[in-house]
Amino acid sequence: MTQTIQKTLRDSAGMRWTALLLLAMAMFCSYIFMDILSPIKDLMQETRGWDSTAFGTMQGSEVFLNVFVFFLIFAGIILDKMGVRFTAVLSAAVMLIGACVKWYAVSESFMGTGLESWFNNNLNYIPIFDELGVSPFYEGMPASAKFAACGFMIFGCGCEMAGITVSRGIVKWFKGREMALAMGSEMALARLGVATCMIFSPFFARLGGEVSVSRSVAFGVVLMCIALMMTIVYFFMDQKLDAQTGEAEEKDDPFKISDLGKILTDAGFWIVALLCVLYYSAIFPFQKYAVNMLQCNLTLTTPDADSFWASSSVTIVQYVIMLIVAAAGFASNFQKKANMKYGLLGLSIVALITYCYMGYMRQSAESIFAVFPLLAVLITPILGSYLDHHGKAASMLVLGSILLIACHLTFAFVLPMFKGNAVGGIIIAYATILVLGASFSLVPASLWPSVPKLVDAKVIGSAYALIFWIQNIGLWLFPLLIGKVLDQTNPGVTDPTQFNYTAPLVMLASLGVAALVLGFVLKIVDRKKGLGLELPNITEK
Repeated sequence: MTQTIQKTLRDSAGMRWTALLLLAMAMFCSYIFMDILSPIKDLMQETRGWDSTAFGTMQGSEVFLNVFVFFLIFAGIILDKMGVRFTAVLSAAVMLIGACVKWYAVSESFMGTGLESWFNNNLNYIPIFDELGVSPFYEGMPASAKFAACGFMIFGCGCEMAGITVSRGIVKWFKGREMALAMGSEMALARLGVATCMIFSPFFARLGGEVSVSRSVAFGVVLMCIALMMTIVYFFMDQKLDAQTGEAEEKDDPFKISDLGKILTDAGFWIVALLCVLYYSAIFPFQKYAVNMLQCNLTLTTPDADSFWASSSVTIVQYVIMLIVAAAGFASNFQKKANMKYGLLGLSIVALITYCYMGYMRQSAESIFAVFPLLAVLITPILGSYLDHHGKAASMLVLGSILLIACHLTFAFVLPMFKGNAVGGIIIAYATILVLGASFSLVPASLWPSVPKLVDAKVIGSAYALIFWIQNIGLWLFPLLIGKVLDQTNPGVTDPTQFNYTAPLVMLASLGVAALVLGFVLKIVDRKKGLGLELPNITEK
């Protein structure tokens, strides 16, 4: 009898990429909810009285429990002890609970209730946290923002737990195979959630001509239900894989504090962790303010109410075109035949130009910024494949930092020069946003696959948890800082479309400079210690 070559689900390319798709779709939904209020910052100020400080404090609250209650460290321990599939379902359930709380906080039903009164009169002083200057609330913060922050904290616990779980799951299914391609592809697909959020959050908020910010959040809640279903399907898939391999989800050796000591004393680990916090702090907090930044720096004229460009149907058409850009560009990387490869690439480019034209005609800052992940979707598989076969991960991180610096400085100094130039300003905005998205794709494709080269497989979940915890410090701090800097550098400005964003953008560019320096340090350490960060990921054919 002919012996079967493919012995497990992991040996089947179709099955392991299906597992990846399930994880990526769950992250896609979580990315949408993460920034669900970002494109409607102006509406939150108009309808709920959230100034930039309140908005930034609420946005930063997402990671508060992860940072100051060390929940993310516990999440890593749970992941190491309970395994990928249990933690994946748990993280999705926690995200859904937090999403529901946040939805109620910004809904009309919350207004005028005893709960609103309680939040107005309480949580104005948190012992120890206030003394340290890290309280997630402050006196005068709107009750809806306080309660929304509570829900966002719960969501953040699940979201960051999901992040380390997805990374661990990809290592489990792809180690020794196309791991960088898998990690880069997962993040590229998940980041379509950013574009989806930017397009549909304002769409639902203004649906029917009546502004309701709670509709946008309700849309996110529905998607979190879908994310939970995706993780449940992955649960059974992963369970079958373990049944085939005889592997156990629980670790044979119990978790020890000394394991963390091994990680924390590694210089390479610290450099990667600091690179992560610097780079991500310059991207994710920026996303939360990017639409408002464009509203303040572009000359946008609302199209006639009875025109196609002001209709709700244009949103659907533009989103479909965006999906064509992403799908065709992504698929072009996997074509063996040249005519198919370049045909799909050409289709993606034409669709991208069409998308950008529609964004210009709509005169919509949110649809302009929604282009952010599209170039990343196109080039991330290329970068991942290159890293799998040729290496150079540390060099990619250096390149990403250079692009990051250039983009933030362009937003700070070049884009405002085109204020009043409707066409020129939007062209500069599109080009810079696309390059920023491309630079962001360098990080998941190069940084995350490097972690297994730095730590033992037994504690890889804890290693990812520590990196995410360090990263979360920046994700808590910088949304808050941007909001405070905006209010302090724009005294007396009440129109949310008239802020000067120069100071916050220079602050974010400085993070890129620090990341660039660390990138060069990492290359030196890698060369001296032989960490293998510049080596290919694929170890077998």
